[in-house]
Amino acid sequence: MSASPEIPTVNLDDLRDPQKKAGALEAIAKGFGVYGLVYVKGHGVGTMNDLYDRFVSFCSRPTAEKERYNRSDLFYQRGWTPPNTEKAVVAGGQPDFKECWFAAPTPLSRELQIQFPEVYADNVWPDGDVNADGVFARVYEERGKQLHEAGLRLLRGAAEALGLPEATFVDVAEGGPHVFRLLRYLPLDAEQAREKKVLWGEEHTDFNLLTLLPGGRFHDPSGAVAKAPDAESGLYLRTRPSAEHPNGQLVRGTAPEGCIVAQVGQMLEMLTGGTFLATPHVITAPGVPGWSRMSAAHFVHVHGHTVLFPMPPFRNEETLRAYSPPVLAGTYALKTLVDIGLAPVEALGQLGYRHYDRLASTRR
Repeated sequence: MSASPEIPTVNLDDLRDPQKKAGALEAIAKGFGVYGLVYVKGHGVGTMNDLYDRFVSFCSRPTAEKERYNRSDLFYQRGWTPPNTEKAVVAGGQPDFKECWFAAPTPLSRELQIQFPEVYADNVWPDGDVNADGVFARVYEERGKQLHEAGLRLLRGAAEALGLPEATFVDVAEGGPHVFRLLRYLPLDAEQAREKKVLWGEEHTDFNLLTLLPGGRFHDPSGAVAKAPDAESGLYLRTRPSAEHPNGQLVRGTAPEGCIVAQVGQMLEMLTGGTFLATPHVITAPGVPGWSRMSAAHFVHVHGHTVLFPMPPFRNEETLRAYSPPVLAGTYALKTLVDIGLAPVEALGQLGYRHYDRLASTRR
């Protein structure tokens, strides 16, 4: 792992200031083009502590109680995801050591709910003290909307940084299955932490358009909020390969105080023909047992009907070959959910024509 390079920081307020806008666009182009991410300030996202406190309370419940919110029928896109469920595509089958909660912070299209019922499902909320008076649901949606708005502002800047109309990426994101996720990375035992050096989350790239990370916190073995127990644990990312670093550099992705992290997802890479590269990242665990970590991520997606393929300005022989064939975003999401273990393989049977039974019945 390398010392962190100068990952650019973008102040979203600068995108509205004619005197500072050019510098902000340059920072986005460099951040997304070289590192796959930028640090963001002027984002308007409130504190996550209340949500983290309430999710810690939920996670402390007996597994049998939490199982009531296990919505495997929705491919875990809502409600509670049990530990050791999701896995990175290239992780060799090792699931991540985490449990999660998923909810959509933005309104859902009824048409798309019919077409993609799992990824456009209605929200599920816990009962009892976790959501007393609906506070958990209200704050959850509020923070998700704040992150989403910050993401849209950044996407407008990303489009302009590439010389595209400002609304290019915002337009394709309209009506997407955006999802806001809380995560609790699980305590490891001594063997996992010291000998096996288990990762909380294997190295992967996100499959959506843009990911926003509002920052997390560590909990010591007693459950108290504390500083990280060592300098190696947390978020690391792999930079774009270069002549000097043909495999990229694995560098720490800790945002400056008051900033959030914004990462490029696979969909943005595909639309830009690799001009913006999806960010490989990994979540490392402490080298001491008993520690956990709370975190959150908001995933901005594109509309389910969007064709994922390089936009005209990014098409050439190389990119056409690299990103063919074109694929519908809704189809791509379903395939990826199968790949990472959240949807069953049988879900792929939803693709293509499904009415052969009608012909069979008329032939009797």
